[in-house]
Amino acid sequence: AFRQFCRSQRHWLEDYALYAALRHLQGGRAWLDWMEEVRLRRSRGVVKARAELAREIAFEKFVQFKFAQQWAALRAYARQRGVGLLGDMPIFVALDSADVWAHRELFCLDSAGRPLVVSGVPPDYFNRNGQLWGHPHYRWPRHAATGFAWWVARFRQAFAFFDAVRVDHFLGFHRLWKVPAQAATARHGRWTRTPGRALLRAVTGALGPVQIIAEDLGAVTPQALALRDEFGFPGMRVLQFAFGDDGPGSRYHQPHSYPRNCAVYPGTHDNETAVGWFTNLRAAAKKKARRQSGRRVADTPYERVLRYTGTSGGDINWDLIRIASMSVADLAIVPVQDLLGLGNEARVNFPGRRKGNWEWRLQPGALTDKLAERLRQMTETYGRAT
Repeated sequence: AFRQFCRSQRHWLEDYALYAALRHLQGGRAWLDWMEEVRLRRSRGVVKARAELAREIAFEKFVQFKFAQQWAALRAYARQRGVGLLGDMPIFVALDSADVWAHRELFCLDSAGRPLVVSGVPPDYFNRNGQLWGHPHYRWPRHAATGFAWWVARFRQAFAFFDAVRVDHFLGFHRLWKVPAQAATARHGRWTRTPGRALLRAVTGALGPVQIIAEDLGAVTPQALALRDEFGFPGMRVLQFAFGDDGPGSRYHQPHSYPRNCAVYPGTHDNETAVGWFTNLRAAAKKKARRQSGRRVADTPYERVLRYTGTSGGDINWDLIRIASMSVADLAIVPVQDLLGLGNEARVNFPGRRKGNWEWRLQPGALTDKLAERLRQMTETYGRAT
């Protein structure tokens, strides 16, 4: 079984196992800091490394083999219970990765392997300096020349693990924000067009119909939405974005305006928790009222939430779960922190912040039978139970 796995996964496993073994040998240092012969994959250096690290390479392959076995068992267990697995694919990959090291020609790097431009987004809702992500950009002409083979392989691998995949920053299939590699913030980047239509045609042509959720939040363009709709991918609606004002941006995220072909979230991993978000809205409304001699202010996000949900806000996480569930959106996705009613101490990610992210952990025993029963009643009430 192990040998069959190695043969069937050779297209990525050989490079990854060598990369992982070399990285361990180098004390965890990024490949940019390795000796030139292996950093730039000189033939002599690669052959020598494969020979000298044969045992370590075999171990890395075995680790991947065991993971594949265990994941297959998990997926089979889920399927037996009518549960599908939704994966996540970021549009970019990290500079310090086997993908970039093994395929430098597909990325905007200099002769030493350093990025010429890096990824990010311009100033937005989350950060006035924009978000500097730091991934290397793609050399799109090289990808197009191969029929987007690297992308097809990447999607094929994702769908080998998951029943559906959320593509992060789907807007990047229309245009991407390029930032000079030495820039301290993302403020001074520029937009560059990307061949998203050709790429997605290559993927769907090779794989057939695929279940993709397009993360289409941020600096939305009509062209990006048209691309999403051309391929029939559901976009995302986020309830925390629905009450900022009475303009079209907020109405877009209000449940009464949803199409069926979308996925609704109370908030995503980039947002506050529902309880933390509402607590801050209430504090802001009280502060505004104090500035106006104690008079209650009707036109605040806090008041708009109360009017829309028709509640006092005392159980706001379940209020949002309810209006998401009763919407016509085909898919409603609820962060576990909102099921549990946790505050911002349980927030997962802070966009634009390099440290302190992805540290929250679900504690054993937190998901109780009582919680499951409440969720069951909600899904049955609004016709979402299978």
